[in-house]
Amino acid sequence: MSTSSKDAEKQPPMKRSRNDVVTACTATENGDDSQQKKMPSSDPSAGAISPSVLSSAETLQKAYRTAMPYRHGLISNLCADGFLEKVLDEVKNNSKVTFKESDLFRFYQSIDLANLDAGTELAKRMPFLIRLRTALYSSEFRSFVEKAADLQPGTLTDQVDCAANCHTRGCHLLCHDDVIGTRKVSYIIYLTDPDCSWTDDDGGRLELYESLELKKDDGNTTLVPAPFPVKTILPAFNSLAYFVVTPGVSFHSVQEVFCDRPRLSIQGWYHAREPPDQIENATLNRLKSTGAGEDTEGSFIPFQKTGENTEVEKAVVEGCEPLVLSAEDETFLAKYIDATYLTEKSIKEIGKCFEEQSSVQLRHFLNEEWERKMKKASKDEDEALGLGKDNISLNYNAGVSNDWKAVGPAHKQRFLEYDGKEYTGQDGSAGGLMLHVKRAVLESPAFGRWLKLVSSLGMPLGYRGRVRRFRPGLDYTVAHYGILTQKPVLDATLCFAAGSGKQLTYDEVGDAVDGDEADAVWDSGDAGGFECYIAADEEGGEGTVKSTAAAADEYNEDDDTELLSVSASNNTLSLVYRDPGTMRFVKYVGSSAPSSRWDISLEYEVHDTHVDATDDEDDLDNHDSKNASTSKDDADVGF
Repeated sequence: MSTSSKDAEKQPPMKRSRNDVVTACTATENGDDSQQKKMPSSDPSAGAISPSVLSSAETLQKAYRTAMPYRHGLISNLCADGFLEKVLDEVKNNSKVTFKESDLFRFYQSIDLANLDAGTELAKRMPFLIRLRTALYSSEFRSFVEKAADLQPGTLTDQVDCAANCHTRGCHLLCHDDVIGTRKVSYIIYLTDPDCSWTDDDGGRLELYESLELKKDDGNTTLVPAPFPVKTILPAFNSLAYFVVTPGVSFHSVQEVFCDRPRLSIQGWYHAREPPDQIENATLNRLKSTGAGEDTEGSFIPFQKTGENTEVEKAVVEGCEPLVLSAEDETFLAKYIDATYLTEKSIKEIGKCFEEQSSVQLRHFLNEEWERKMKKASKDEDEALGLGKDNISLNYNAGVSNDWKAVGPAHKQRFLEYDGKEYTGQDGSAGGLMLHVKRAVLESPAFGRWLKLVSSLGMPLGYRGRVRRFRPGLDYTVAHYGILTQKPVLDATLCFAAGSGKQLTYDEVGDAVDGDEADAVWDSGDAGGFECYIAADEEGGEGTVKSTAAAADEYNEDDDTELLSVSASNNTLSLVYRDPGTMRFVKYVGSSAPSSRWDISLEYEVHDTHVDATDDEDDLDNHDSKNASTSKDDADVGF
């Protein structure tokens, strides 16, 4: 799911490119000639795997059968003494890495071992790595894996499928089940620092999730992962973790790396001759096959009606100038919204920008009183939990309470939703304040009429939405077909985060010349937290089951077309017209984020301008969403 690349020396910071960004892993280009001459002459894999490991299959099998939350195994001291250290040196000194990022992951891919020909110059510089690959896919070791993973003999083929990967600070891989095609056993060999043991504070743990039964609207049940993992495994040097990939069961993720040391590994799969049963339940197939609207936030709630022929109802008459708010609406909205956004001039400017771009971001949207309340409450709550600013996020339940509920399932999303008391005038919590703004302002008929003026989409028919918190080092949403709507909607997201909320400008070398450090972090995209809109693949949709090759392409971050990316920014309202072919996600908020991303996320039901633009007097000019591509800076109205 691609974003645009940047020239860091000439352009202001932008979202990290999901296009391939190739950098040298080290400056070393020449291998060690002495090593090149030490290739064994007989068995090319001799000495790779520790003999004690090969004799432990039955013991491993017993532990595997009782492992929870699903069957998995861990092998310590996989390779003979000193062998994997040589593999690590070869990988570090001879490989290049390619940066990969999507809504699901962020990491560096190094060597594709499946396509590394043993006769190439690169392979000659890495004889120990080639010996390891040969050993892993030898008939002897495959038989060992079959025994250790409680599989029937002969289940695994000799297909080679593995690569060397690197997770540096901030890298992560969100929850999925690994089921693609004929994959049968997933494994990972850790090449972390052998001289300094990896600890919980370093992050990068393998996270395993239990599966929960979810009843669908059609009465059938399906398995989904719980919001939080129930077991984690440290990436200890010279250890191998493994499990049989099973649709709807083998849910796992890689925790964000918190330290400056690289989490190097060899990730791979053993394949069977046939795909697994119920492959339609695989994570990737389910993300692509859910029916449009399956995971939306329920039915729209109609706006409360006011009396007919009142001043409020007559305030906006189609075709009459000027188009302004009634005095009654302006007085009410000014209690919460910055007065600048309620003037005739501003409304015209916002409307013009929205009509051209199909989106607009309005900074400092709430007035100073409400901005001050939200800033204090959100800052206090983040500091009480020690979240953000590179603090380590080891407590998955941080912030979870009777008021804040964890929302899953983890293969689609994880964040906290507020379900507590509304602010009533005393010192309020962040959630209580946001709930009050949601109910009193954003769901009010007066705000609906303001949206009518600035959007050219007519008076919204209804609304639905949530008060959310995305905690640093923990939370995200993933783009999937279940969030597609049957009809166009107007997204309105009011975001609160650390920083001034100013629109940044940059000097010639790319340094911010206004705003503060927190604004620059959010704007760079390196800490995530931005909301991204992408065009859905037209081949997906309800009932679709992807082929092996098509499903595998979901890991290719260049497949989707980004339409818009909106950085987290304090007290900023984002309005985006979203048609039924557009998905959106909030990128995983990294531990380096300066705060939680707090937001009020609403969708407004609007008239389908392509169908009934001439049928309803509330519809203004025909609004074409097909040209939705824009940049954040172009769409900002700087008040």
